[in-house]
Amino acid sequence: MRPFQTSVDLFRDRTDAGRRLAALVTDLRGADPVVLGLPRGGVPVAVEVARALHAPLDVVVAHKLGAPLQPELAMGAVGEDGVLVVDDRTVRACRVTQEELAAAEVAEEREVARRANRFRAGREPVPLAGRTAVVVDDGVATGATARAACLVAQARGAALVVLAVPVCAPEAAVALRQVCDSVRCLVRPRHLRSVGEWYESFPQVADDEVLAVLGGPGQDARCAGRSG
Repeated sequence: MRPFQTSVDLFRDRTDAGRRLAALVTDLRGADPVVLGLPRGGVPVAVEVARALHAPLDVVVAHKLGAPLQPELAMGAVGEDGVLVVDDRTVRACRVTQEELAAAEVAEEREVARRANRFRAGREPVPLAGRTAVVVDDGVATGATARAACLVAQARGAALVVLAVPVCAPEAAVALRQVCDSVRCLVRPRHLRSVGEWYESFPQVADDEVLAVLGGPGQDARCAGRSG
């Protein structure tokens, strides 16, 4: 199996991307996989991967650390369990002070905790110890949040961590191999301006949509990945 393809039609939407991405990870079906979607946009992709693998579906929450004057520019990411990723080069280039960095970390830690509590609705995370964690997002540009998510999976004892995304910037794919065992993606464009340009339809995903995919409050996330 080739982990990358360089020519692919635009994805109709995240569901289409997930169904096509699933073909790249079918070899993991017998590796006791757990599929972890990155909220919000990664979850509609992840549910299709989970169905194809007949695997449980959960979320792994990580959130970008935006630069103070350029919030869309990632200077790192915060993940569950206290995981922190900092892009020192971006921090230096933006002249971010230690006080500004610390304040951003505190704010994003609160947001990560809020999202984890809301999306799991009181459920415990699906256990990863000794299992294969398949981390799924709708695309990777800088790789900061994906890196944090993979580190969370490692910290929770996953025996194998695989990052699976429809589209990934080549330089990010290389860097992410430092924190996961494999990177699977359908396309890695030479110049990735934005993830959304690879989708015909790429709307924002609301919290309620994520909850609906996961089964909603009071239901077991383990059931969300069952096919049929």
